[in-house]
Amino acid sequence: MLEIGLPELQDHLTAILQDRYAIQREIGHGGMAVVYLARDLKHDREVALKVLYPHLAAALGAERFLREVRVAARLHHPHLLPLYDSGEADGSLYYVVPYIEGGSLRDRLERESPLPLTAALQITREVADGLDYAHRRNVVHRDIKPENVLLDEGHAVIADFGVARAISEAADTQLTEAGLLVGTPAYMSPEQVMGEAVDGRSDIYGLGCVLFELLTGAPPFTGHAPLAVLAQRLNNARWLARWHGSRQTASRRLPSSPGFSLLEPARSHPRRSLPLPYAARRSRRGSRCCLS
Repeated sequence: MLEIGLPELQDHLTAILQDRYAIQREIGHGGMAVVYLARDLKHDREVALKVLYPHLAAALGAERFLREVRVAARLHHPHLLPLYDSGEADGSLYYVVPYIEGGSLRDRLERESPLPLTAALQITREVADGLDYAHRRNVVHRDIKPENVLLDEGHAVIADFGVARAISEAADTQLTEAGLLVGTPAYMSPEQVMGEAVDGRSDIYGLGCVLFELLTGAPPFTGHAPLAVLAQRLNNARWLARWHGSRQTASRRLPSSPGFSLLEPARSHPRRSLPLPYAARRSRRGSRCCLS
């Protein structure tokens, strides 16, 4: 595995993938991967080519990564981003997905926040629909956040299924030793924070945090550092100062409903299907670490 920086990584990829993809420019990077706009030479189309950082690729290993990505490739749903290609080239692990010109939900929140109620519920309903499809096939995302929700012609599409799963599979080995956290603190369920086994309910918890942010302009837990955000959640903090500042907005925008709380572990809620958008309507309460 080569130890190279971002400019060198692009040059390296351009050389080793030149027969299949023409890399045009970097369009984003996060804690786990760099994203490039590229042209699929075989099909003459623009794609997003995502490449894991070298140290992460070394920790995961090509076999584990490609196995988990194959799971994601079998998912077909209007609100899940399809997988075009994946592979390993000279130690680099990559996967290829459609290039979505509409950008991410995070991009929209940077332009407009909070969102109108109708738009917020539409996006939440569509994400929940995609999650339900995946969960019924025993596939959990593990990193639901605005950055991983893309907007294609105004409709929500979930990205990065399979990648978070692959990282999670390695979390108890090299990744934990390297001090990397699997997930995004502002949207993680308490059991995920504690490193316990998670299922689809953790994704729903994350979606509840996203909905809170869509309606109020900020996630339910914030802090200057990831550990500060995690501490708030694990200590069952009431964040009264922020709540008093946003409760009037939230109360106007969310119908009142008893019971459900984003402060409780996701697994404390029974496994049952709730008619949408009722599942979203029940959420009244409630730094980025890993995936791009």
